[in-house]
Amino acid sequence: MKKPISTQNAPAAIGPYAQANIVGNLLFASGQIPADPATGTIPEGIEAQATQSLKNVKAIVEAAGSSMDKVIKTTVFMKNMEDFAAMNAIYATFFTEGAYPSRSAVEVARLPKDVLIEIEVIAEV
Repeated sequence: MKKPISTQNAPAAIGPYAQANIVGNLLFASGQIPADPATGTIPEGIEAQATQSLKNVKAIVEAAGSSMDKVIKTTVFMKNMEDFAAMNAIYATFFTEGAYPSRSAVEVARLPKDVLIEIEVIAEV
């Protein structure tokens, strides 16, 4: 049985999907773009966008009663792989060194609202 998770501390879904679902003891969070949940604005630059995307991920993970330390796997979608080092520096600040989640990072042609990054996670709850 799945349990939908929703929080006002992350952007509302912009389509027919849940912010996240819990199945068993796992949280499957939809990809989070760098939209500010209060205003819908999108910051400029990869550093600011990576930070906002990860803040949105964190809000969903915490709404599910979990924490960033329990994130098992992330997938990072980037418009430009040239931004990898800058993204990676921000990404590292959201996780505990030595307990990083597994990760895939891929360059994609286009993301919703033409953002530079989108991040999805799987976490324990």
